[in-house]
Amino acid sequence: MQLCRPLLLLLPLLLLLPPPAVRSCGPGRVVGRRRRPPRLSPLAYKQFSPNVPEKTLGASGRYEGKIARTSERFKELTPNYNPDIIFKDEENTGADRLMTQRCKDRLNSLAISVMNQWPGVKLRVTEGWDEDGHHSEESLHYEGRAVDITTSDRDRNKYGLLARLAVEAGFDWVFYESKAHIHCSVKSEHSAAAKTGGCFPGDGLVTLESGERRAVSTLRPGDRVLAMDSTGRPTFSDFLTFLDKDPSSLRHFHVIETRDPPRQLTLTATHLLFLAKNFSRPLTDFQPLFASSVQPGQYVLVAGALGLQPAQVTAVSTALDTGAYAPLTRHGTVVVDGVVASCFAVVQEQQLAQLVFWPLRLYHSLVRWPGEAQQDGVHWYSHLLYRLAQLLLPQDSFHPLGMLQSDS
Repeated sequence: MQLCRPLLLLLPLLLLLPPPAVRSCGPGRVVGRRRRPPRLSPLAYKQFSPNVPEKTLGASGRYEGKIARTSERFKELTPNYNPDIIFKDEENTGADRLMTQRCKDRLNSLAISVMNQWPGVKLRVTEGWDEDGHHSEESLHYEGRAVDITTSDRDRNKYGLLARLAVEAGFDWVFYESKAHIHCSVKSEHSAAAKTGGCFPGDGLVTLESGERRAVSTLRPGDRVLAMDSTGRPTFSDFLTFLDKDPSSLRHFHVIETRDPPRQLTLTATHLLFLAKNFSRPLTDFQPLFASSVQPGQYVLVAGALGLQPAQVTAVSTALDTGAYAPLTRHGTVVVDGVVASCFAVVQEQQLAQLVFWPLRLYHSLVRWPGEAQQDGVHWYSHLLYRLAQLLLPQDSFHPLGMLQSDS
């Protein structure tokens, strides 16, 4: 009974969560009439969804360069031989069938929706990958990330609803571009892989109180890891849980290298670490900033023989890696690969984040589940706080990538 009272503190937060999805073998008892699926509203002529420019983060993202048959990136394109899609292929080269995997998946999903909406009618692609320069400069058609579509019967009265079906199929940007077709595009495979959370790769090393160095992915509740306290001093802090745990997805990481002493830290762009523009004392002057803002010549905090000390950044690069882990410690900081970093990401507010995570820290102080493995994915409490932050904080508080919705 002693646990019940503290857990009541979490009740108001739990009430804000949407009801969980429940799987069962049948529909169960139905009271009253079955609700009809929502009526889809067609896009208006010249309307686009989402209501932002195509090449922005909130839509399909920036142009990454034309793909030619002879270029290394040509392997990013895959042919689509779906028999439920008609490809115009006026060039007779098969180019319209070539597209990125993300575009292919969305197109195949849309093909099913079209047949369900209009029996006997198929989806028709009039333009896919363009290798001949027929589109405007920096068109996503040159990367196989865009398609122009109609219905097989070319009934223009259907095109507004066709555009809406494309939105529902998961295209990242849909434009009722002309009376003759709908334009659809997707994010690049690289940006789609860059999730919104802030994490370290699974093989990043932390230091335990025993002196053992261990991979982040192997941490268990109760482990005490090297971290930094609120006064800038090294301390060993309890590892509580993972705010994000994703062993298999591909992600973009920033690689930050230092000298005197030499260190190399790999983390996602939205993650916070402690940064100063000049050699700075006291260490509390270091500010929590996004990893994407780090530049050579600046200073980060590293663990050395005499405690925590500044080290100058000599190089910043990017890399793709599989797996991502975001450990939460009691102090809200962690030393990974010898560099001091925050446990938080997306919102550039270290003190605020440490404050709003206190109920979760309290919960883990009172309740232990020995032997129970944490499920993969973003922690429910992080999801909840992110949703509340979107309502309460100004947009410029977020990292630009943090405003994207994760695919996971």
